[in-house]
Amino acid sequence: MSVAVAGGGPGGLVLGYLLARAGVEVTVLESHGDFDRDFRGDSLHPYTLELLDRLGLADDLLELDHFKARSFRFHTPAGTYSCADYDRLPTPFGYVALMPQVRFLDFLAERASALPAFTLRTSAKVTGLLEDAEGTVTGVRYRGGELTASLVVGADGRFSTMRRLAGLPAKSLGATTDLLWFRLPRSPADPGDADLDLYFGRDAYVGVLGGVHDWQVGYSIEKGSYPALRDGGVEPIRAFLRERVPWLADRAHLLTDFSQTTLLSVDISRVERWHRPGLLLLGDAAHVISPVGGNGILMAIQDAVAAANRLAPALRRGETPDLAAVQADRIRAIEHVQADQVRVERRSAAARARGRSAAPPGFLRALFAIPALRTRGARNNAYGPFPPELDEAAVLGQRLPS
Repeated sequence: MSVAVAGGGPGGLVLGYLLARAGVEVTVLESHGDFDRDFRGDSLHPYTLELLDRLGLADDLLELDHFKARSFRFHTPAGTYSCADYDRLPTPFGYVALMPQVRFLDFLAERASALPAFTLRTSAKVTGLLEDAEGTVTGVRYRGGELTASLVVGADGRFSTMRRLAGLPAKSLGATTDLLWFRLPRSPADPGDADLDLYFGRDAYVGVLGGVHDWQVGYSIEKGSYPALRDGGVEPIRAFLRERVPWLADRAHLLTDFSQTTLLSVDISRVERWHRPGLLLLGDAAHVISPVGGNGILMAIQDAVAAANRLAPALRRGETPDLAAVQADRIRAIEHVQADQVRVERRSAAARARGRSAAPPGFLRALFAIPALRTRGARNNAYGPFPPELDEAAVLGQRLPS
């Protein structure tokens, strides 16, 4: 039996790799010619690194340039505090590895392509579904041809073509914020403890993510306000940096035009049913995760692990896999993450309406002074709620050596 995966993102490639390791014929269809695009999701959490380590891939991956973020801090009008210390976790990977997503995807594609059961087709945008008389999906049409498969997986992201073609609409859960992303260069004088930091002002907040050569900066704006902000120019953003992120003040002038920014329209949404006969949706195709917590890649990869646990043994036996069970395995975690994100969005919207800072409540500073709570915060973010464990015997037919 064979699988067609539409979408060569983290979830699609990890699923393709796991199924190919299991001996299942799998073809990943990537709509673009390569992975060389400016992604914003660069976070590889300890869960992901531990999974890759079990598969014998982590050491080689971490030879590539990356930045180790060991803490997550809030900078508020009431003071600065860490809410997650990843280096306190009992793992060899006590950090979030910030690596350009293109490098991660190139690495996965290279390793997967070395497996006999794996095929990657680029410039292969899916344009239609193949269905039998009963409406069961039996394959896909794509630019360049058709591909029949025992199962089709849609892992093609938040603007999923597969979701639309399958007639499985997503329901919005209520995002109120958009983000403007841009980059500023590193300086030797930058704070050594700046890793993953949020800086809160009265009308906005800024996220600063470390990189090997630069900083990714995300400036929050009210959803739908981009045209007016663009008409007013970038000076309000530069002024925010000078006031709230003073160590970047000497580079604020390098942001000269909105052409240097990328607008990320934040969304939180979920498909009620992730599957229909012959087709399964995973990752942002099934449930769009906002940038809050930086765990979109983590959720997609955990979807892939849960799916591989169910799909690989059934497909090896020549049986139809239980697609509803895949959703059942993951829905509790996704609902938990999205509920947290919706609460953050509502709090931000309420703060804007009152003309107040969207910073977290001041009492959290006292709570996170307790090291155990910072460890708990790191663990919750590093692994997410209800993280699936790869069933090595079911997927790979063997237990990997410890």
